[in-house]
Amino acid sequence: MANKKLNRTSEHRKALLKNMLNSLIKYEQIKTTLPKAKFLRPQAEKIITLGKKDNLQTTKMLISKLQDSKSANKIKKTLSKRYEKRNGGYTRIIKAGFRYGDNAPMAILEFVDRDIEAKKVDKKKKDPAKEVDKKPTEEVEKKKAKK
Repeated sequence: MANKKLNRTSEHRKALLKNMLNSLIKYEQIKTTLPKAKFLRPQAEKIITLGKKDNLQTTKMLISKLQDSKSANKIKKTLSKRYEKRNGGYTRIIKAGFRYGDNAPMAILEFVDRDIEAKKVDKKKKDPAKEVDKKPTEEVEKKKAKK
C-alpha cells in the first residue's frame, strides 16, 4: 500500500514511472495528470538525492532505475550540483486545470530553479539560409503549375 496503482499492472506502472522520470530529467518540466504527478514526485526527489552522492554505486543505481545513461549523467553533473545546498523539495506541482476530453485534473511537474532552455532540447533550429532557398523554388513551381 505504499503508492497509487494508477489502474495499471505493476510492469506498466514501472515503465510509466521510468519514462516520466526520464522526460522530467530531460526537459525539466512535464505536463501530466495530477495523480501521476503526485506519484512521480517522491521518486524524482529520491533520484536527485541519490545523485548527490558521488560514487560508483549510486551511478550504477541511477542507471538501473532510469535505464538511460544520458539522464543519469545529467543528474550527476547538472542537477545534483544545482541542488547541493537544498535538503529536499527539488520539484513542484502546479495545477493546470482540467483536460478537455475526459475532464481529468492536469498538473505541471517541474524542477525548482529549472533551466528554461531545457524545454527546447529536441526542437530544430531554423536556418535562415534554407528559408531563403525555399522561396525561389516555390515561385518556379507556381509558374510550372500555370503552364
